[in-house]
Amino acid sequence: MDDLLTERLVLHPLTPAEAERVAAGKPAEGDRWAPGYPSAADVEGATAFVQACRTTGDPRPFGGYEIRRRADGLAIGGTGFNRLPDADGTVTIGYGLITSERGKGYATEALRGLIRFARECGLSLVKGDADLGNVASQRVMLAAGMRYVGEDERVRYYEIAFPEDDT
Repeated sequence: MDDLLTERLVLHPLTPAEAERVAAGKPAEGDRWAPGYPSAADVEGATAFVQACRTTGDPRPFGGYEIRRRADGLAIGGTGFNRLPDADGTVTIGYGLITSERGKGYATEALRGLIRFARECGLSLVKGDADLGNVASQRVMLAAGMRYVGEDERVRYYEIAFPEDDT
């Protein structure tokens, strides 16, 4: 599978071997990680991806992606689909950046790229959520075109639906 490109980023679909290295926090020769990568969230996401590969097979293209800066190729975070699309074409996404790269618009750019890809794949709905106190993540989803749809005692929920083609 090919990388997904945005203006400043490469969203690289993780292979199972790459995800194992991220989960272990041990790069191989040729891996280009920015200082602070992988974060605890990256390790958690890579671990879940590796487990999914072991139990149900490689979910790509609906798996994890490493967020890399195009300018220098360094990995600065992760994004991806939390599981395969359901029968209605709905997926849930997640994303995160290392602390030093936050506030630069990278999360919004990465999320827009992933949403665009989901639409190109013919999916109908992308969902996401953020803890009530995580205002920055809530702003990212809104900036990426998602809309607020509700909350519970723990999180706020967002989604973006794609209209059916008239063709």
